[in-house]
Amino acid sequence: MYSGFHAVEAILRHRPEAVLELFVRDRRAERGDPRLEALCERAQSLGLSIQPARDNVLERHAGAGHQGVVARARPRRLADEQELFRRLDAAPEATPLLLVLDGIMDPHNLGACLRSADGAGVTGVILPRRHACGLTPVACRIAVGAAESLACYQVGNLAGVLDGLRDRAVRVVGTARGPGSVPVHELERDSAALAVVMGAEDRGMRPAVRERCDQLVEIPMNGEVESLNVSVATGVVLYHLITRQ
Repeated sequence: MYSGFHAVEAILRHRPEAVLELFVRDRRAERGDPRLEALCERAQSLGLSIQPARDNVLERHAGAGHQGVVARARPRRLADEQELFRRLDAAPEATPLLLVLDGIMDPHNLGACLRSADGAGVTGVILPRRHACGLTPVACRIAVGAAESLACYQVGNLAGVLDGLRDRAVRVVGTARGPGSVPVHELERDSAALAVVMGAEDRGMRPAVRERCDQLVEIPMNGEVESLNVSVATGVVLYHLITRQ
């Protein structure tokens, strides 16, 4: 189940054929809500039937935070590493900015990372197939539409994919504190393609992933707290990069 205006609107825009059922808060109680009316008109124009439902029914389907809109839809099929490399090889002159998420487990963090990635103009997001959160309904709701708009790739061997990126002249930058890391404000966005790697919430990047990084950067911390939440750190690093182009 996908819930919330942004998530449902994004599915109607990008994958309307995937929607199986659409539930909305009883419109008799929401008459005059322009956003709800626009969503219902869009759904009807796509030939989808709308099922009015009370809040307790919506919560039973999708939990709290549904905003009065819930869609039952097929999950998005993500491209794999072969498709990623095909796209890079087809446009070698492009200078993509890729976000690599190494083992993010919390769907709220994943959704927030995707939201920042979309806002920063990231070309694509790379996710491990195992030992990581996928594009769950919660992650999609938190991403407020970015889970549908972004090019996302789910890969089996993340370290091998990073090798493939480096073979294609993509510079790999990892985020980690400690020896060998430089402050993020020293990171320059040159004309080269770039992949930014963010580690998992508890353990950071795995050793095999860290070894593939051409450079390590860290966010300076001036208080007592030693690190930022991964989704906050993702936003800091990405927005630093787009201001240094």
